[in-house]
This record gives sequence, C-alpha cells and structure tokens, in this order.
Amino acid sequence: MLRGKDLQFEPSAAPKPPDLPDWLLAIGKALGAAAPYLTYVFWGLLILGAGIILYFVIRELITTRWPSMRPNKGPVLNDEAWRPSAAKARTLLEDADRLAAAGRFAEAVHLILFRSIEDIEGKRPDLIRPALTSRDIAQLDGVPERVRRTFSDIAQVVERSFFGGRSVGADEFAACRQAYEGFAFTEAWR
Repeated sequence: MLRGKDLQFEPSAAPKPPDLPDWLLAIGKALGAAAPYLTYVFWGLLILGAGIILYFVIRELITTRWPSMRPNKGPVLNDEAWRPSAAKARTLLEDADRLAAAGRFAEAVHLILFRSIEDIEGKRPDLIRPALTSRDIAQLDGVPERVRRTFSDIAQVVERSFFGGRSVGADEFAACRQAYEGFAFTEAWR
C-alpha cells in the first residue's frame, strides 16, 4: 500500500493565492483611512434605525391603543349628516327585500352591511382601511354613536351567518332591515 502511487500519505503544498486586484487594494486603503470614523457612522446609523423603529411602534400604539390621541382627519359630522339619501336607502331596501323574498336572507343582510360600509366611506373616506373588520368599523371614533349601533347590529347578524355558520332567518333579516330603516329615514328622526 505504501509503495502504490495512487494513494497520498503526505499533505500537498497549498496553492499560492491569486494577487488582489488594484481596485480592491484601493478600497481597502480607503477603508483603512476611514476606520477611526466608521465607529461613529455605525453608531449613528444604529441610533437612526432604532429611532425609526420606535417612531413606527409609538405611532401604531397611539392609533390602536389610545384612539382619543389619534389625529382627527375630516370634518366632525352630526348624526343627520351620516344618513344616506332616502332614494339610495329605498333602493337598498328594495334590493334586500327581493333577496329576502327569494329566501336568501343571508345575502340580503350582507347587502345591507356592504352598503352601510359604502355609506360610511362616502361620508369619511379616511376612516375605512382595507384590513378593518366589521367589528373594527363599528368601533371607529369618527362615527357617531347611533351609526355605530346600527352598523354593529347588522354586522353581528352577518358575522353569525358568515363565520358562525348559522343561517339567517326572516326575523334576523327583519331586525337588520328595521335597524337600517330606522337610521336612514326621516320619520325615525322625529
């Protein structure tokens, strides 16, 4: 085995590393000259990064945990300004009634909910963000209490049917319809 040349028993010499290119040597010299100052640059960038992260965390805390400190965008509207036009409300209720007459109560309640969201977006486009759930929308500070209650009543029925798997009956549809109707039409305001 020792006489055979096909097996190596001693380490071979390491190959000579290639010479570094001139441009890489120039970068090394420049960094060597700037090395005493790079410590300050590093700490400055680290502090800047921490400040940016802290800014975003505090901003989120303010908007989610302390809504009263949230900057108020848009005008403060009274309850009456939130009411949809009578023609628009009648059209919505007619569409919902058609669905309910066909026995599609869940779709009818869903329609009322989505149109209610459109009404809120029409009055305050800055309030509704794509990630908000119906519960979040029902708790928005920029919406009057009466609007929130009406919306919450409708949203609860939709959540029970959509996420809870419960079917919506005529009674629940009638309650949602009445809640929307009570808010939308002038007769309820007298």
